Amino acid sequence: MLTDALRDALRQAQDQVNSLLLGKAQEVRLAFVAVLSGGHLLIEDLPGLGKTTLAHAMASSLGLGVQRVQFTSDLLPADVLGVSVYDAQSRQFQFHPGPVFTHVLLADEINRAPPRTQSALLEAMAEQQVTLDGATHALPDPFFVIATQNPVDLSGTFPLPDSQLDRFLLRLALGYPDAQAEKALLSGSDRRDLIAQAQPRLSAGEVKTLRAAAAQVHASEALVDYVQALLARSRQHAGVRVGLSPRAGIALLRAARAYALLLGRNHVLPEDIQALFVAVAGHRIVPVAESSSGPTLAKAILHSVPVD
Repeated sequence: MLTDALRDALRQAQDQVNSLLLGKAQEVRLAFVAVLSGGHLLIEDLPGLGKTTLAHAMASSLGLGVQRVQFTSDLLPADVLGVSVYDAQSRQFQFHPGPVFTHVLLADEINRAPPRTQSALLEAMAEQQVTLDGATHALPDPFFVIATQNPVDLSGTFPLPDSQLDRFLLRLALGYPDAQAEKALLSGSDRRDLIAQAQPRLSAGEVKTLRAAAAQVHASEALVDYVQALLARSRQHAGVRVGLSPRAGIALLRAARAYALLLGRNHVLPEDIQALFVAVAGHRIVPVAESSSGPTLAKAILHSVPVD
């Protein structure tokens, strides 16, 4: 059970991020879902819509250290992971950690780097460790990747492979703000100045406590059956070439537990699954036709499976 003080701190952290990224309450909630369920977040949208603002606002509000890496076509794996350098005095190789050794890694425009550099993050995201030159180095706990990417049809992008996409718990798009939020952005202070002034509302230890609490949220057998039905339908849908794996179902349940916790409940409802399904499944579904998209198919699958 969470203390009232910790619940209040979590609410303050969400409120602060909402004050920095205006008009995107549901997207902010999904970002907190990724943090509390121990997953990683991929934000895909056009430039200038607040992807980087959300990442910095999350790190500031959670009280976690953050490192930003601008992914470019000439970025090397060593630029992200680190490198071993020979020390003539000690006659040994000394490991110099890269920016991945942080609590929050902001991988900005990740799909502008070539596949070799993209894949450098696979072990870090899956195992929370980095192996170089036969030595394994643990990453800080908690460790969380917020990656931004531009739509793949823009020039100079390298689509993320399926194995990389599967490492992200959620993928979301921010979209344009509504008229009221946009006016407030145009007439207000620079977001970078506001983020610099933001105060941490949580600590690394409290984030770990919240993750442990989210993992204990109850999911009934009937709800697990509902998730399993969604997985099965994704494999049977005519427009889907590769359906959802059991790991996708586990990710969906993890996210739903965190979503319920954020809403103040200690049990998962079907509505939690429905609110998260497209964000969890959309980037994992491989369509038969290029004209189709994973999120569109995910919506169709969700609407075709009744809640018993």
